[in-house]
Amino acid sequence: MTTFKKAYEEISFPELTKSPITRVQLSQYAGASGDFNPIHIDEEFAKKSPLGGVIAHGMLSMGFLGQYIEKIVGNHGEVKNFKVQFRGMVKPGDTISCEAEQKELLENEVTFYLKGINQNGDIVVKGEARIEKI
Repeated sequence: MTTFKKAYEEISFPELTKSPITRVQLSQYAGASGDFNPIHIDEEFAKKSPLGGVIAHGMLSMGFLGQYIEKIVGNHGEVKNFKVQFRGMVKPGDTISCEAEQKELLENEVTFYLKGINQNGDIVVKGEARIEKI
């Protein structure tokens, strides 16, 4: 029988690469989240801002890491703590790849470092997730 700890000793962490961010995706996310800040959806408004154009919702990038950690966890455990830090802007056309590295592995708990990296190699979001045996 595979124990919780053994499952995480043997697991590999394949990278998750998301499709390029689209303006349609940003509009859909605005609708789903209720965040209609014009910096995310109004190109004319966004061009006049210091950012120079539309940017993706930070929570969208966080969602990518959340999707990734859930994929890693599978049915081995349950996410008990998940936190992120936004490190860079994500714009339409950017491709985000998610990566994980084990920080700590105990008998009934594992902690991961997470990061979302754009196509230029810049970390745009980083975080940590703690998984417990269910």
